[in-house]
Amino acid sequence: MKTLLWLDDIRDPKEETWREYYPIKPDIIIWVKSYKEFTEWITQKGLPTAICFDHDLGMPIAIEARSKGTSKKEARKLKQQEKTGKDCANWLIEYCLDHSIDIPIYTIQSANPVGKDNIASLLKNYNKMYNNK
Repeated sequence: MKTLLWLDDIRDPKEETWREYYPIKPDIIIWVKSYKEFTEWITQKGLPTAICFDHDLGMPIAIEARSKGTSKKEARKLKQQEKTGKDCANWLIEYCLDHSIDIPIYTIQSANPVGKDNIASLLKNYNKMYNNK
């Protein structure tokens, strides 16, 4: 069974629009929306066949804060405190190093071009180093 782990706080992976980002044709799609969900899923289930990364996470936290009367400025601060897709990629690298395994196939669907480049560079550099051993 091919499993796709979709990391994104707002984009529903089952919507047709996002299928172009699938690096595989998955049998199962697991949607995780935060660093915590990402790390817990992999820790409990092991690596998926493929991962799709978003960079900016935390929009649901900001929306919930606003619904409870928090100012826009404070809600933005809460969102910025949430760990990012790059943090997830860093954690993934450590996990793979600890278990002596390759990172899964991946793509990045982030709308944040700098964040997308940061994740791509991090994973590309890891692959270069790990595959040259």
